[in-house]
Amino acid sequence: MSVKIGNIDLGDFPLLLAPMEDVSDPPFRYVCKQSGVDMMYTEFISSEGLIRDAAKSRQKLDIFEYERPIGIQIFGSDISSMREATEIATLAGPDLIDINYGCPVKQVACKGAGSALLQDIDKMVKMTEAVVKATHLPVTVKTRLGWDDNTKNVDIVAERLQDIGIQALTIHGRTRSQMYKGEADWRMIRDIKRNPHIKIPIFGNGDIDSAQKALDWRREYEVDGIMIGRAAIGYPWIFREIAHYFKTGEKLAGPTLAERVLACRTHLDKSIAWKGPKVGIFEMRRHYANYFKGLPDFKPYRMLLVKEDNIEIIHSILDEVSDKYQHIHFENEVA
Repeated sequence: MSVKIGNIDLGDFPLLLAPMEDVSDPPFRYVCKQSGVDMMYTEFISSEGLIRDAAKSRQKLDIFEYERPIGIQIFGSDISSMREATEIATLAGPDLIDINYGCPVKQVACKGAGSALLQDIDKMVKMTEAVVKATHLPVTVKTRLGWDDNTKNVDIVAERLQDIGIQALTIHGRTRSQMYKGEADWRMIRDIKRNPHIKIPIFGNGDIDSAQKALDWRREYEVDGIMIGRAAIGYPWIFREIAHYFKTGEKLAGPTLAERVLACRTHLDKSIAWKGPKVGIFEMRRHYANYFKGLPDFKPYRMLLVKEDNIEIIHSILDEVSDKYQHIHFENEVA
């Protein structure tokens, strides 16, 4: 049985790339798509920013044909603004609209957006209904278990949002108060999946960082698919490793040094092409350590890479990394 969101066929068990602020931009999405991710989302986009025509918000609407299926994720605290932002996002031509009811950071939640809506389910329902009515596209939601341990209410959220028209729900197995600390708890996600009233796909998110864990949790928690976020940063190969393990039961060898260097170069080139040389080079700096995690004594190279602003010199440093570490046997950190 294929998992479907509207008319979007995602196969029998989709692997999704989480929308991550300052990470899930088109350059990063490109390298993840090359590694076999089934569906992706933009970084979350402020509804107010879209309405004001803020350059940063507008740029996040950029999507490319090779990325499909892809969703645009929006967030906000004002229902009318979310309605208007939905209309703007729809015109950008994504395959679906996703609403962020999960972001825990202060500058979002303390303004009544993101996970803050878990404290006002009636408003969440009204906001979601406004979004559903404002677009012809499927609408999905990403949220958390609840605001804190005393108010875990995602079971109620799931039923009420399904009843007003959302077509899939992704649940991060932590409360807002946990932020990203502690272990994700997927038991409540399984309970929702087992609820006979729930007919939409339920995706689990949180702490999946290996092919083995993906298989174990797929079986234990009975979700329709898995969304991966932090584990894909600097390691987009996690998608192909999980897919291969599901298909064959065999662990795939981790990426070679050559594959790591190539992915890093590709990410850099796409970053420069999308953002321009200055910003593209600057924003790439956060990724170098992740691509080469596990290399012994890599810090001097990382320091060179994060200080350099000349494209040719950056590529020459990557050449030197290739030469220096060509005989290093890479342990597969992920699978």
